[in-house]
Amino acid sequence: MNTDNAELKIGMKTFMIAVVILLVLIVLSGALTQVIPTGEFERNIDGTVIAGTYNQTNADKLPVWRWIAAPVMVLGSSDGIMIIAIVMFLLIIGGSIHILNQSGILKSIIASIVERYSEKKYFLLGIIIFVFMSVGSFIGIFEEVIPLIPIMVMLAINLGWDTMTGLGMTLLSTGIGFSAAVTNPFTVGIAQGIAGLPPFSGSFYRLFIFFVIYLFTFLFISQYAKKIDTNIVSDVKVFKENMTNPRAIKFFLVVMSIMLLTVLSSPFVPFIQAIVLPLIGLFFLVASFGSNLMIGIKIKDILKNWLNGAKAMSPGIVLILLATSVKYIIVSGGIMDTILFNASLIIENSSRLVALIGTYGMTMLLNFFIGSGSAKAFLMMPILSPLMDLAGVSRQLAVLAFQFGDGFSNILYPTNAVLLIGLGISDVSYMKWFKWIIGFQIFLMLLSVGFLALGLAMGYGV
Repeated sequence: MNTDNAELKIGMKTFMIAVVILLVLIVLSGALTQVIPTGEFERNIDGTVIAGTYNQTNADKLPVWRWIAAPVMVLGSSDGIMIIAIVMFLLIIGGSIHILNQSGILKSIIASIVERYSEKKYFLLGIIIFVFMSVGSFIGIFEEVIPLIPIMVMLAINLGWDTMTGLGMTLLSTGIGFSAAVTNPFTVGIAQGIAGLPPFSGSFYRLFIFFVIYLFTFLFISQYAKKIDTNIVSDVKVFKENMTNPRAIKFFLVVMSIMLLTVLSSPFVPFIQAIVLPLIGLFFLVASFGSNLMIGIKIKDILKNWLNGAKAMSPGIVLILLATSVKYIIVSGGIMDTILFNASLIIENSSRLVALIGTYGMTMLLNFFIGSGSAKAFLMMPILSPLMDLAGVSRQLAVLAFQFGDGFSNILYPTNAVLLIGLGISDVSYMKWFKWIIGFQIFLMLLSVGFLALGLAMGYGV
């Protein structure tokens, strides 16, 4: 990634490594459909699984040609509309960020921040991490941070850090906040509803967990930042003398503020929640085109720059289609319910702590194939709830184990399209990210088990 620009552009080497990894996973998923028996649960009208209704089926094995065609056929699946929406979102954001960068607006904003916080940059780091963790934890944002990743990477580099620090501030912090959820409507909200619990009940313990994990996340990122800190903050004086039209910057910030308020209100307004990605794209279009027009750039030049930015994001379409193909193959092959059923048998008749850890592990396993937290909730919670009752574990703890398993692995699995896009536009290979994050990921897993054990000991949710 260019250290002087906040470009949304996927590096070719990073792209090719991600493609190879995903192709291997597609083949492995296809192979699983050949060896695991097919089966299915009965489902209610809303898609929730009916516990105790699993039966093996005699469906034909998924042919190899469908493995190969999966990246195209996934567009015709139940996830097709969502995939198209994400693709359009990426193209819109890619073009918008490009014209904002070409006009110097983003550089002006970054320069102002660097000048103001150059002597307090670790305080700023703590605030940014807290903000990104909070939007993941309280309102369930994850995909929506993609346009902010290059901006934060640019900020991190100008403060004397590096790309990994910028990714830690945004992608890592949001993903961790999503899992250390307090009121995340897509995990806690839906899972509690299916489990028959009052909406967002038990928040006090989850709030305690959030702050503890925030502390460790800040320590992890800040200690890394201190190791690589060049102690050289970019000289912004020359650039500020030629700063972009202040009216254009003010317009951009006003539109972004309205966008932020809209996103923050989305958990409470179902209509907004359903179209939040298109709305973010629309706000970026208005902010980027409007501010460029204020500077005096001709509309034809703005459109040309926008198309160049959108074109640079086109490899991301391939990554999204390949990543979502893994789930498509497993579901189309008829083995998803079989995997879920056999995992539930392991949990059944276990001790309380083993049942909790098993729930956590089962969610992490399924998260490899199904990235959507709400989709997993509809699939798993109807089965987990009665199993937890039999094991003597509160349903509140079951929801906690579910949200831990759903979220933390989002920042680890190569089947998560948001992770791959975030790494791609930062020109960071998956293997480099894996090496950087795996130690902290293991620590988070152990910490999660500790929180579950503590909740069990103190009777959380009973």
